[in-house]
Amino acid sequence: MKKKIVVSFSGGKDSILALYRLQKSADWEIDSLLTTLTEDYDRTTMHGVRNELLEMQAKSLGLPLRAVWIPKDCSNDMYQQRIEQAVDNIKADGIQHIMFGDIFLEDVKKYRENMLEGTGITPFFPIWGESSEQIIEEFLSEGFKTVVCCSDTLKIDASFTGRVIDEQFIEDYPKKHDICGENGEFHTFVFDGPNFAFPVTYTLGETRMVKDMFSNEDRFYYVDILPKGELK
Repeated sequence: MKKKIVVSFSGGKDSILALYRLQKSADWEIDSLLTTLTEDYDRTTMHGVRNELLEMQAKSLGLPLRAVWIPKDCSNDMYQQRIEQAVDNIKADGIQHIMFGDIFLEDVKKYRENMLEGTGITPFFPIWGESSEQIIEEFLSEGFKTVVCCSDTLKIDASFTGRVIDEQFIEDYPKKHDICGENGEFHTFVFDGPNFAFPVTYTLGETRMVKDMFSNEDRFYYVDILPKGELK
């Protein structure tokens, strides 16, 4: 009998590849996609992608969204409260597992494990401990397509923002940084793949530089990904 699982979902490449692994397995039944969005902007919290695009992604993947809404400048206490409520709802639905697409950051993995400790929900990490080079190779060879929506300009050049990850991207990418962006070098939006019923078409809009909240220096370079066409 398959185990039901909720997928922690950013809309980026690692969470979608990990989701695809589960979908190909005989062990799991995917219940839904758990995503954090910012109320004031109607966008995903970390990646800054429009909610409309997220909904198109979910529609193409054939999975419902579990949205966790937080305000801008959300305090840690409020964030924790919203996540705890989401976990309570997941448990109330009889689900005992949440998937995460982390690769090697031990502190992030420990944070997730501590967050779920004592809740009756077990975290699952399908791509944990694998090499980033193998993960990106698998991602591309399976036919997934993704665009960089944000880059950390202290780590990589802003020109990588807005580019589709392909062999040329990999060749151009600085070798001293992780090719999956696991250290926060960049974030992505996946717009097509083998588990998509249809590609999520888009155009690139305005770009903007966002300051580091600690140093107040220009740091994070975003491109506004705009939906092209109507939700199917």
